[in-house]
Amino acid sequence: MSNFIVRKAAVLGAGVMGAQIAAHLANAEVPVVLFDLPAKEGDRNGIVRKALDGLKKLEPSPLATKDRVAYIDAANYEQHLDQLKDCDLIIEAIAEKMEWKDDLYRKIAPFISPKAIIASNTSGLSINRLSEGLPEALRGQFCGIHFFNPPRYMHLVELIATQTTAPGLLDKLESWLVSRLGKGVVRALDTPNFVANRVGVFSILAVMHHTQQFGLGFDIVDALTGPIIGRPKSATYRTADVVGLDTLAHVIKTMQDTLPNDPWHGFYASPAWLSALIGQGALGQKTRCGIFKKEGKSIKVLDLATKGYRDSAGEIAPDVLVILKNRNPAEKFAQLRACEHPQAQFLWAIFRDIFHYVAFHLADIADNARDIDFAMRWGFGWSQGPFETWQAAGWKTIADAVKADIDAGQAMSTAPLPTWVFTSEGVHSAAGSYSASADALKPRSALPVYQRQIFPERILGEKAVAGSTVWENEGIRLWTLPQVDSEIAIISIKSKNHTLGRDVIIGIQEAIARAEAEYQGVVVWHEAPFAFGANLKEVTEAVNAGQFDLLDGYVAEFQKASMAIKYAKVPVVVAAQGMALGGGCEFVMHAAKRVIALESYIGLVEAGVGLIPAGGGCKEFAIRAWQNAAKTGGNDPFEFIQPVFMTIAMANVSKSGAQAKELGFAQESDKIVFNANELLYVALREARGMAEAGYYPKLSPRNIKVAGRTGIANCEMMLANMKEGGMISAHDYLVAKCAATALCGGDVETGSLVDEQWLLTVERKLFMQLLRNEKTQQRIQHTLETGKPLRN
Repeated sequence: MSNFIVRKAAVLGAGVMGAQIAAHLANAEVPVVLFDLPAKEGDRNGIVRKALDGLKKLEPSPLATKDRVAYIDAANYEQHLDQLKDCDLIIEAIAEKMEWKDDLYRKIAPFISPKAIIASNTSGLSINRLSEGLPEALRGQFCGIHFFNPPRYMHLVELIATQTTAPGLLDKLESWLVSRLGKGVVRALDTPNFVANRVGVFSILAVMHHTQQFGLGFDIVDALTGPIIGRPKSATYRTADVVGLDTLAHVIKTMQDTLPNDPWHGFYASPAWLSALIGQGALGQKTRCGIFKKEGKSIKVLDLATKGYRDSAGEIAPDVLVILKNRNPAEKFAQLRACEHPQAQFLWAIFRDIFHYVAFHLADIADNARDIDFAMRWGFGWSQGPFETWQAAGWKTIADAVKADIDAGQAMSTAPLPTWVFTSEGVHSAAGSYSASADALKPRSALPVYQRQIFPERILGEKAVAGSTVWENEGIRLWTLPQVDSEIAIISIKSKNHTLGRDVIIGIQEAIARAEAEYQGVVVWHEAPFAFGANLKEVTEAVNAGQFDLLDGYVAEFQKASMAIKYAKVPVVVAAQGMALGGGCEFVMHAAKRVIALESYIGLVEAGVGLIPAGGGCKEFAIRAWQNAAKTGGNDPFEFIQPVFMTIAMANVSKSGAQAKELGFAQESDKIVFNANELLYVALREARGMAEAGYYPKLSPRNIKVAGRTGIANCEMMLANMKEGGMISAHDYLVAKCAATALCGGDVETGSLVDEQWLLTVERKLFMQLLRNEKTQQRIQHTLETGKPLRN
């Protein structure tokens, strides 16, 4: 690992990108100084303060927790440049105007530490040209660092060296970005728009060209270019609206101005309709009108024929849909080529032209094919990069088909495919990915930071580490990684979405018993989502069959599984990422230690289906309330129950792993990991450390003082106000009262002393009462059918 540490950073420019980059640095415990121009009136830092206020309102939030904004200091270029002297990393993120950047670099140069890294977040300007704005003595410290928007959530960062960037600087920065900020780094060449935007914007231009060529509506094209072909839900035209039509036009113009000799140069222009929308001020989502617009509850789409808006109702033709659902890529592409339907011809055309483009430009824009594929996956949300798609569909067959279309004049350019295309079986293999500039296979980066990724994101042709299975049933696999640590076992849930059905519940108990006998620790880990909670399909089938005794036994087994995690003789470390809901959250809560990905969304959401947590979630919070009251010298646990009660009653879910600590689903000492690919590595190390330190489980608490009837009554007062105000229904009230009863230890005298099993029994009985309720059954059925909660 690099020993590069950023103790303090500066971001120059408090626009959309600059402010959000600052937010993500603050998420990573890096204090930031955010600069912008001095305000002309009032507070000189007014521009930055307005940007900071904006961060608090954005959804999804760029801030992992609300308090992160306090670690961003407001500054302006006239008064505070002296603060740059203490910064290890300075990121410039002002508007894409070369003269403005030159002027800013001249201003800041005298205040930059000789040890600092200076980087521009430009999305496409020449990094070598930008470096000329700095004194020669600082040019070795300069590079490009292109974040994608929004910086917290988008995985890709492109790093670009100049001809004078100091050797080793990008290695240090890449290692820090990967582990500390959780990014996927691609080394880009200093070419216009770098890698992802160069390929991504060309792909958008190809879609725009063929939309008109085949006479398709924008809504139909979005149906064709979304998840059905492995692209994001926002597809093409909705993505353009989200990005901003003016921003898209600017990036297109950069390609037009800087790539005059490119064989596709004639297509580097905004279509007339796009320019017309921009001229009308219809810039997309930010102006609430662009290619799409919302009128009431209906979505309207621009119709080029009428130049007005109509209802958006784009549907894929049935025969084309059949082709797209074919899971054999080679057959799918052959069928698209052969099908005469305009939608099929459109799809073949956009794929053909992107294959043509990336093959022709591979040597110019990227070190190797893997970098292009990862750039498109991480920066544009494609499930496969263009080279992966091509290779999966049959390299030589597709190459011959693309060549035939070029020769027939059907492709967007007549530029020939490079010779290497026809002498190759593909670009990806176990040995590496093809580099056209080096005419060789390039292995993955050997930087030590990547040793922390036991299961990195794979490219086509790469094999995953398998591990050694110790025991498994239908729901659980117990296994080890002998090459990492043969004495720490790993438990993985195998069910779809990692739902917690009977096989999982029984499997957890068996796996932990085996781990206690044979291993020194256990890690619960699998890819996201961590767990979606109970298997509602199993629950509904049992309810419909009237098998409530069976369900009561299921809940009892669920509680046993949670307790097996909590009281295992060896440390159980949960490594969670993505959704950890309901029972999944309860498993997280019961572990000896948690290692949580920053992008984890954890919560007890049972109220949404008319139930309460009964896998020990209410019990755990009742115990913690009593423990917290004792720690603070108080006698009443209700002070600590009140916020938890609202969290459970409103089915609140954390918006980050860090916020899970604030909501009480994780402990302050738990690890938050920014790069989810490092989760397993860190969790194994945590389990090993706890085992080496002589771990033993705590004794089950006794004489737990509960809030009892007074606590329940206090919760009911809050509920009564909410019901009167129309915020909750009568059934919401009942469900919330049951949660309050479980948290307060049951319908007992305030201050009663109970044990852990009493609390488990109370929550299980209340859960079963609700499960017999018709309105709860309606909620469960509705959620199963629609994936959405029912408020009845």
